[in-house]
Amino acid sequence: MEIWAIANQKGGVGKTTTSICLARGLAAAGKRVLLLDLDPHASATRSFGVPAEPTPAGTHEVFLSATNLLVNLARGTAVDGLQLVAAQPALATLERRGATQPGLGLALGRALHAARGSYDHVLLDCPPTLGLLMVNALAAADRLVIPTQTDPLALHGLADMLRTATMVERSRRRPLPHYILPTLYDRRTRSGVQSLDTLRDSHEQRIWPGAVPTDTKLRDPAVITGAEELQGRGAEAYAKALNWILNVADRRREAA
Repeated sequence: MEIWAIANQKGGVGKTTTSICLARGLAAAGKRVLLLDLDPHASATRSFGVPAEPTPAGTHEVFLSATNLLVNLARGTAVDGLQLVAAQPALATLERRGATQPGLGLALGRALHAARGSYDHVLLDCPPTLGLLMVNALAAADRLVIPTQTDPLALHGLADMLRTATMVERSRRRPLPHYILPTLYDRRTRSGVQSLDTLRDSHEQRIWPGAVPTDTKLRDPAVITGAEELQGRGAEAYAKALNWILNVADRRREAA
């Protein structure tokens, strides 16, 4: 089972859309996929039509008790092969409890370990803030995918995210391979073109050579979470990005 954290410390970069599209792509390839929503704002959860009331069982239960198994919290989706563990607003309270509740920082890792054998891939849709939830995800992840908007301000968020990844990598004493995905690209704007050039110049070994364009179809939750195959420029870009990540991962395994 491979665990991918989808994270960026800046919001509005297409993180949840990236999580859903990559999860869909893996499921379409015949993989057993679990999407775990770790964001208290629950964007992925709402996209799949899970109502806010009554509060759904989901990710928060993982941090309440070691006996709450992910396979029991997961729910089916319209996408064949893709399951979801919903987020709840109560996740926001974990930051306070983390300082006083021993072992909370390892709760997600334990739950994921117990799920091995049930899934081929688990994708962690992280909150856009550095805290207990993101650190839990990075500590447990085999790979880190960083969606990065092609915008000058987003480049600062990427730098922060890379520093955090390095910190976690040193703490856990094993590599955390990362992959940068340029998102929300508009080639008609000078800032978009310049930002993409800067990303490529600074991170050529870790950045996907393409870019996910701005695509209104990807803004419709009913479209990106529905049973029908995704269509459009954005969907095609995510399919290519997924293949690139998998191919890079395969080459690194062979080199090792």
